[in-house]
Amino acid sequence: MDLKSKIREIPDFPKEGIGFKDITTLLQEGPAFKEAIDKMAEFCKDRQVDVVVGPEARGFLIGAPLAYSLGAGFVPVRKSGKLPGEVVEATYELEYGNDTLQIHKDAIKPGQKVLVADDLLATGGTVKSTVDLVTELGGEIIGVAFLIELTFLDGRKKLEGHEIFSLLEY
Repeated sequence: MDLKSKIREIPDFPKEGIGFKDITTLLQEGPAFKEAIDKMAEFCKDRQVDVVVGPEARGFLIGAPLAYSLGAGFVPVRKSGKLPGEVVEATYELEYGNDTLQIHKDAIKPGQKVLVADDLLATGGTVKSTVDLVTELGGEIIGVAFLIELTFLDGRKKLEGHEIFSLLEY
């Protein structure tokens, strides 16, 4: 199946000159969504993943079914103020300002094998902060997986030293 054909591009969103890769058209088609998750799970099948971590919000859409497929747990990384328990946080730069991500302090046990999964690797800020949070809690990053990678933005540079899997590249 040509999964790229299932991704809709929205021109000039969120601002002029950007071609937004809309994954909702892939998600709404059951066989395509299943194939995407199955192919991402194939990357991880021999890695003995204990926990999949996905950043808010589209990382939940990829990370949770991937965790289910792998028989692993799922841990959400949320924007500041969304988690009720004790948290650790990481702040990263956006194009205009900063954002903060949080994870429950007890979400990752030291030594757990963690796969970080998200829908998109662009500049790498969100996923780098997610990796930093997992590492701070003692998790072992065994890979980082994306549905889509925008290779021209060089987000991989922020993830040096980690094995990266991208199902689709633009």
